[in-house]
Amino acid sequence: MDLYEYQARDLFEKYEVPVLPGIIADTPEEAKAAAEKLGGVVVVKAQVKTGGRGKAGGVKVAKTPDEAYEAAKAILGLDIKGHVVKRVMIAGGARIAKEFYFSVLLDRANRSYLSLASVEGGMEIEQLAVEKPEALARIEVDPLAGIDEAKALEIAKAAGFDEELAPKVADVFVKLFQVYKGEDATLVEVNPLIQSEDGEIIALDGKVSLDENAEFRHAGHALLEDKAAADPLEAKAKENDLNYVKLDGQVGIIGNGAGLVMSTLDVVAYAGEKHGGVKPANFLDIGGGASAEVMAAGLDVILGDPQVKSVFVNVFGGITACDAVAKGIVGALAELGSSATKPLVVRIDGNRVEEGRRILQEANHPLVTLAATMDEGADKAAELANA
Repeated sequence: MDLYEYQARDLFEKYEVPVLPGIIADTPEEAKAAAEKLGGVVVVKAQVKTGGRGKAGGVKVAKTPDEAYEAAKAILGLDIKGHVVKRVMIAGGARIAKEFYFSVLLDRANRSYLSLASVEGGMEIEQLAVEKPEALARIEVDPLAGIDEAKALEIAKAAGFDEELAPKVADVFVKLFQVYKGEDATLVEVNPLIQSEDGEIIALDGKVSLDENAEFRHAGHALLEDKAAADPLEAKAKENDLNYVKLDGQVGIIGNGAGLVMSTLDVVAYAGEKHGGVKPANFLDIGGGASAEVMAAGLDVILGDPQVKSVFVNVFGGITACDAVAKGIVGALAELGSSATKPLVVRIDGNRVEEGRRILQEANHPLVTLAATMDEGADKAAELANA
């Protein structure tokens, strides 16, 4: 779960990371009141879960409460990369002397943590990595040891901080890692981390992603979720414990096992090149079980996507045999009834595959087409989506 900037700021404050005061506002009037409370120069910042806010006009400096009112009026309702601004944060102003970058994230490939740091902050890290890769220090962090004072100094020196600055930023690095570990995050990023003109180190902007698999350890995390902004299909899938991610395509995908589903996405995308450029519409892993209830829940989510024109069910029977999968598909279609209107291409293989195919053939559902192979199924699903 990605947090809004104001939520990240609040977490930082909880762990004693130095931050500026911030007050959220949903209306221009609230923004003016917040600016009056903070006093002095403030910054009105759009609260959206995407980058590039400044370039899109989502960050404005206000020297007076009236200017904060006008800034909020201009920002609220703004569309930033498909995200409509519904809330702003009124943050205290700072006199910036230098801008830095720091993050710690989950490095899945190496089964470790990775720290990124640079004395050149403020710009998008992807841009810095391409244009000046030598300016970005990449330091592996042992998950068991974490970032203590010694490790933080190692990161700071590798990033190019001088002898005077290194101890100051290292102290903040340690606290930011405490946020990462204490909240079971997969990403904690500060860009920019600044040195003010009076020498203070301050986290000026924060980005935090929390591991939803650790929610059982953090009762408060549920309160951080913005349910109103969540994709309704993804919300429905979550209610049914389905591993679902919406994509921008026309062929709905159902599979069992993340590896098989990822392979299915690739095969469908390749097949779609021959059929009008259609693409996968989602990632949906139903896991080891393929009962009628699970299959019905999966189909209900996918068929609720107006972009979906056909569905490709690609299941390999293992512990859950193919005959159980076939019964699940037949039962799901019966349960959905008239709400199931889009063609399904089904490829099943593995344990008890012959029995599974027999069940589907005998059911003879008008929406179902059987495919012998994954390539054949992907091609047929792409063809039907383009028809």
